[in-house]
Amino acid sequence: MQNSILGVILLFFMLQSSYAQQVQVLDEETHEPLAGVALYNTNKSKSALTNFKGIANISIFDREELIHFKHVNFGEHSIRKSQILQDKNKVYLKNDGNELEQVVLSVAKFEMDKDEVPQKILSLSAKDIIMASPQTSADLLESSGQVFVQKSQLGGGSPMIRGFATNRLLITVDGVRMNTAIFRSGNLQNIISIDPLAIGDTEVILGPGSVVYGSDAIGGVMNFYTLKPRFSFGDDTSVSGSAYARYATANNEKTIHADVNIGRENWAFLSSVSFSDFDDLKMGAHGPDEYLRNEYVVRRDGQDVAISNDDPRVQKPTGYEQINLLQKVKFMPHKDWDLNLGLIYSATSNFPRFDRLYRKRDGALRSAQWYYGPQEWFMGNFKINKKGDGALYDKAQMTAAYQFFEESRHNRDFGEDWLYNTTENVDAYSLNLDFEKTFSDSRLFYGAEYVFNKVNSTGFAENILTDEEQVTASRYPDDATWQSIAAYTTYQWKIQEDLSFQSGLRYNHILVNADFDENLYDFPFKKANINTGALTGSAGINWQQNRFIGWRLNLSTAFRAPNIDDVGKIFDSEPGAVVVPNPDLKPEYAYSSELGFDWKPAENISFIATAFYTYLNDAMVRRDFNLNGETEIDYQGEPSRVQAIQNASKAFVYGFETGVEIDFSVALRLTSQISLTEGKEEQEDGSTAALRHAAPIFGNTHLIWHKKKLKFDLFAEYNGQFDYEDLAPSEQGKTYLYAIDDNGNPYSPSWYSLNFTGQYEFSKKLLATASLENITNQRYRTYSSGIAAAGRNLVLSLRYSF
Repeated sequence: MQNSILGVILLFFMLQSSYAQQVQVLDEETHEPLAGVALYNTNKSKSALTNFKGIANISIFDREELIHFKHVNFGEHSIRKSQILQDKNKVYLKNDGNELEQVVLSVAKFEMDKDEVPQKILSLSAKDIIMASPQTSADLLESSGQVFVQKSQLGGGSPMIRGFATNRLLITVDGVRMNTAIFRSGNLQNIISIDPLAIGDTEVILGPGSVVYGSDAIGGVMNFYTLKPRFSFGDDTSVSGSAYARYATANNEKTIHADVNIGRENWAFLSSVSFSDFDDLKMGAHGPDEYLRNEYVVRRDGQDVAISNDDPRVQKPTGYEQINLLQKVKFMPHKDWDLNLGLIYSATSNFPRFDRLYRKRDGALRSAQWYYGPQEWFMGNFKINKKGDGALYDKAQMTAAYQFFEESRHNRDFGEDWLYNTTENVDAYSLNLDFEKTFSDSRLFYGAEYVFNKVNSTGFAENILTDEEQVTASRYPDDATWQSIAAYTTYQWKIQEDLSFQSGLRYNHILVNADFDENLYDFPFKKANINTGALTGSAGINWQQNRFIGWRLNLSTAFRAPNIDDVGKIFDSEPGAVVVPNPDLKPEYAYSSELGFDWKPAENISFIATAFYTYLNDAMVRRDFNLNGETEIDYQGEPSRVQAIQNASKAFVYGFETGVEIDFSVALRLTSQISLTEGKEEQEDGSTAALRHAAPIFGNTHLIWHKKKLKFDLFAEYNGQFDYEDLAPSEQGKTYLYAIDDNGNPYSPSWYSLNFTGQYEFSKKLLATASLENITNQRYRTYSSGIAAAGRNLVLSLRYSF
């Protein structure tokens, strides 16, 4: 009996000793366990590796021996074993911020070292988002200084990348395609549905991404990865989260946010909610008078009345509200299996289409009402990740997703009784299978995708005096469908330690079906059926010539297939013109090249430059059209010129992006980037003119001081000028959007803003941020925008983490 008791006691102490000889390695920022961290002593005679729970056995190391920790995405960390034991057997690694060692997901849907990717990737972390304190995800991208953003109203934000925008750019959220069959060539606001406060990381591929992502990824791919649930990795339940509040003076913004994570050993739950209330936006004091809002329309005693604005700098009406919800569940039944459920919901209130509300006709305001109805988006996605070491794959991922989109448009002319309404719903289903297989010196990625969109569209007119309603033409043919079936493969070969090669191939087949209601449409055709395919490819190298110089070269093709918006849309594109369907469209195809150069002349100085060129063939553009020989039809009571989207053009875009980073000391850093894009598009007469979405020269410069708990950022943002001759023909006619030059022609003036942000960490839990934006109170509109930017703006935010 005594021997049994002695044995149990001995076993207990052995288990305790074994536990004491283990260390768990965690991400300092997220507290996620880090698998694959290498541990070794100074002469590398002893080593260990963390498992999927971030745990490694350190019994082989002596008590006072120095242990080095190394991970590809984190700075090297060294600590004595005795100190580890004092710190309760936990070691936290901090991301070292070295872009050359970052891991990206966007290029192949699995982790890949950034220094092996031949394309330029823009990465924004959760810390970048907190520092930038953006109102929307569009503002987040704009703050990078490498993505240009157009705005038609406060509830908007349409990114432009390398001369392309809207349906020639792809948006993904947690790896799921957000673009739908009704993404249009006109400015898009869908990106504001993505809550910046629920984003963990953002990656933007600057340039084509059709090999992995398919149609629409011509100019770039914007990948948003939302917050991830975290396990406790223990028997106890862990609860963590944050609360956040922000206030901005320029539009009296009030934003609140909260997220909570509940973690157990194999289960994790994360909930997030954000709510924002924006009032009318006030512009700056110094700038073109053409931007002032001198009058606006109100309804009095059953009549539309144009009244003077007490403060012409206040852009009435522009305010709106928005709510964003996120729920995630993660379950790890086995170290090789990982199951994830994500639910996202976003909804706005009605928000005014501001640039339509100050247009004039015969010297008087044209519209009494022009607003978007609530913009709703729901996404449910289910992911299964599996690790393996078989002949076919080492990692596999299945992603099944359903999305629902709703948007609507409502407009009424000044003095008219009829309010015209269109509502669009899209049900989007997708299924992706992605695989990775690793060999001794190479990796193979491959997968398949199926996407199905169904579009429901209705239109009606309502008499605001009598409540009488009548059916009118919808924006799109009702019950139209868009399908995409694809397979792809990407191959990465590590030729040498300093030289890697990457290539890829994808075949995509597109099916479009749309029927036009003969009772609503008087067209010479009854339906549009498109059955087409596209083959795209890419090849590139990444060569680190020496410790000072690196090169990237990438050649690729991309495409955009016609969607329901291209094939079947009916809308007023501009005063006196109406766009009608065209069932004879085919895909447009892009050929791109990119050359990147990284130079580090000293340990504290790095310089990055990228040159790019894209040629777009069979470009889908809006041109004059005819229906059975008729070049003009009546639309909503107004004679309108007939136009349609057609494969009637070629375009080319070229430019360069450059950036520099200088560390003057451990605490003081200077960063600056600038982008220049030139684009030309073929016109009907064979001549060339400026491409609409090629932005003027733009960039920013930051001087950042960071020491212990205090961080300061003094920065400038700037934009070049577009004279009248530089504007695309479609923009030259929009005099209401632009300032007027000495010759009476519209132009887009250059502008700058000077800004200052301060951040103080009161404790590990409490962080305060204060920004004074547009300090000199400049009045400006970004190119092609319909709303002026905020004037002097004080932004205050407080974040509490637990």
